[in-house]
Amino acid sequence: MPREILINIETQEKRVAITSDGRLEEFYIERPQDKTIVGNIYKGKIEAVLPSLGAAFVDIGLAKKGFLYLSELESLYEALEPKEVKSREVKKGQEVMVQVVKESFGTKGPRISCHIGLPGRYLVLMPQDNQIGISRRIEDEEERRRLRQVLSELKLPKNLGFIVRTAASGRSRNELLRDARFLLKLWQRTEKISQRKQSPALIYEEYDLTLRAIRDSFTEDVHKLIIDSKPEFYRVQRFMKTFLRYLANKVELYRGQDLFEDKDIERQINKIFENKVYFKSKGYIVIEPTEGLVVIDVNSGGFRSKAGHEDAAFKVNCEAAEEVARQLRLRDLGGIIVIDFIDMEKEGHRREVLNVLKKALNEDKAKYDITGISEFGLVEMTRERVHNTVQTLSYESCPYCQGRGKVKSKTTLAIFVLRQLKRFLKTKNMREVTVYLHPSVIEEISKNSQNLKGLERQFRARIHLVAEPACHIEEIKIS
Repeated sequence: MPREILINIETQEKRVAITSDGRLEEFYIERPQDKTIVGNIYKGKIEAVLPSLGAAFVDIGLAKKGFLYLSELESLYEALEPKEVKSREVKKGQEVMVQVVKESFGTKGPRISCHIGLPGRYLVLMPQDNQIGISRRIEDEEERRRLRQVLSELKLPKNLGFIVRTAASGRSRNELLRDARFLLKLWQRTEKISQRKQSPALIYEEYDLTLRAIRDSFTEDVHKLIIDSKPEFYRVQRFMKTFLRYLANKVELYRGQDLFEDKDIERQINKIFENKVYFKSKGYIVIEPTEGLVVIDVNSGGFRSKAGHEDAAFKVNCEAAEEVARQLRLRDLGGIIVIDFIDMEKEGHRREVLNVLKKALNEDKAKYDITGISEFGLVEMTRERVHNTVQTLSYESCPYCQGRGKVKSKTTLAIFVLRQLKRFLKTKNMREVTVYLHPSVIEEISKNSQNLKGLERQFRARIHLVAEPACHIEEIKIS
């Protein structure tokens, strides 16, 4: 199926959609105010050493000092040749190259590490290491041996280390070689900048959304990369000529009116914010995120099978497993995730559903850990959240329902209005009162009009109900 990367550029927002045969598979948003410093590499200077905390504070040129564990410096020294290190003692004023691994939070500065990692598409370059590692998520031993063999044949610099990413599984020698060359060019450029600059200084800035999408997802199986902005198109072309010349002819400038609308992406993006997702079989899943937990419930909907409940449950669950993996990527849901599949009696069916889920999750760039499936069809897993979720960036809690996701029923509101009127008339000596309400609430009150007439008799006041269609259903104005 043809894959495309679509990039939409607006003044205050960049959006990237990755599609397969026109179907949205991944979606990312980035705004200037949300730009991250995670992944940035700095030439810093140690400002204070605190042995009691086992840490040092490093000036990296930001408002808050970076927090570095001394154990990381010690392990780095052990990995270097003794002749390259004059002293293993960490001192104030010492220069050190560090990478941000965690953003600042509250009063705390960014968490930094001296174990530098430059990520590519299939490999991660580790300049302070000289080992080759394979991602633990590549479980096939034969494939692990093949990848080690391929890397040993690439004649990479002996003083640099590499980690093979999960995405490298099944990739050819040429693809891995191109990625290695890309990373080596990048590191050479970073070293030159470091030699020129005085600490504290930024020497490598993690790519923005456009270039991250190219680095991580623009593979040979991508048919086209389409951009709807001329300046961004030319910037990407310059990047491609430097690092990925062999893919440059697949980059295209979109000359139409609305890229995402014309490619039917806008409609698919809107569905990301719905809590129900339907399948072709008429089954569906319900996704309910909370602060620290995501619950996903699988339902058969209108699907029926002549072979009986067990067969129907198995087919819907298999379809749901693939869709769950896709939705986790699209929404970038993280934390603890509980999936409640439809009950299945056969152990073989439960195992197969779990295998389908694991296979679909292999496309995920985020780290995850998954348990087995219980006899009741429950699967527990954890997933690292890579960025702010699309929903977090696009929505805020409803000021009316305060994030409950529900509003009071018309019956509840009708009772509440009468109660508020009673309190109001008790404290005010008025002969005429006007209440502005949503039309549906007035309709509900009118069903039991004797209650309103009873209040009028009790307080000897005339009560007028005025319909306000623009009024929120829970809003009440008494005057």
